Amino acid sequence: MIQPSQIREHMEILGSDGQQVGKVDHMDGSTRIKLAKQDTAARGQHHFVPLDWVKSVDGQTVRLSKSSQEVRQQWQKEGAGAGNR
Repeated sequence: MIQPSQIREHMEILGSDGQQVGKVDHMDGSTRIKLAKQDTAARGQHHFVPLDWVKSVDGQTVRLSKSSQEVRQQWQKEGAGAGNR
């Protein structure tokens, strides 16, 4: 199981397809990762992905169990309620 302490600022986040999803801004609590809004994929907005989606952490890379397309369809946007993604 991945521990929140393994996730660090500026780590690259890749989908299961190897495509970049974004970069880590920081952990938001112990259950979700806040992505940096400066990253081009973020389009100027913070997004969140659950820690449960993390398959592995190696070096400066977080690898997810979902493809980059799935992640972008399912990530939560900042300010969105639990049902709004």
